[in-house]
Amino acid sequence: MATLLALISSLLWGSADFEAGRLSKKYPALVVLGISQIIGLFTGIIIIIISGGWIAPSISTASYFIPGVCAGITGYLGLLCLYAGLSTGRMGVVSPISALGAIIPLSYAIYNGDRLSLITTVGVVLALTGAFCASGPELGNGLPIKPLILAIGAMFGFGITLIFMSIGSETSSLMTMTTMRAATAVMTLSLFWKFRGIGAISPSLYPRFILVGVADFLANLLLGVACTKGLVSLAMVLGSLYPVATVVLAYKLLHERLHKVQYVGVALAVAGVAIISAF
Repeated sequence: MATLLALISSLLWGSADFEAGRLSKKYPALVVLGISQIIGLFTGIIIIIISGGWIAPSISTASYFIPGVCAGITGYLGLLCLYAGLSTGRMGVVSPISALGAIIPLSYAIYNGDRLSLITTVGVVLALTGAFCASGPELGNGLPIKPLILAIGAMFGFGITLIFMSIGSETSSLMTMTTMRAATAVMTLSLFWKFRGIGAISPSLYPRFILVGVADFLANLLLGVACTKGLVSLAMVLGSLYPVATVVLAYKLLHERLHKVQYVGVALAVAGVAIISAF
């Protein structure tokens, strides 16, 4: 069950990133990010009302509230680093490095007691290598300092966010992710106020914004639930394969040409998932 939930989370994340990337060609990335975060908050509130999810342990440092707020802040900073890095035009530097953020919660989970067999470890290494390669790394053009620093910032932002998500999910995945979105919504509204609004959004694009916000929230929620159903380390690795989904969607829907290393990445990720699922 944990494997399936984490893989669905990865698919939703990759789909949200794919659509957000398309929207970012029409609007500033900060606008796309901000609107999707607010939609995610409303999605969480609706699910809470329908499911009665507010019936959870009291708000305290030992429950979902503090981890949720911390996840919101670090995740937002990670996304800002990612978008700033991508704006430099060095996607082949920024995307692959940021995709390695799963190494941080993986290390955290192993430090806290997760134990992987040798064959499962091989699957994890293949999956992470596949995610890295599927992002289209620029292997022969050097590593410029600014994109590299921003990519590392995104990697740590995403990795630390995943740790806080797993901690909060021990109490309530739904309340953790909704609290996370509440924190990012506050940051978004503050930035919108600072920059005097977001400009006009075409009504025809509302469904696409909703898709990004809902898919992103559900991806977080399912990954949080997956962490409570099995090993946190494996859930984090499988949930971090979203670059593969994004690449496949770009190939299928936009007919984007893939580099050889990306084909290798997809194959490695599939092999890694197969090994992890089997053993």
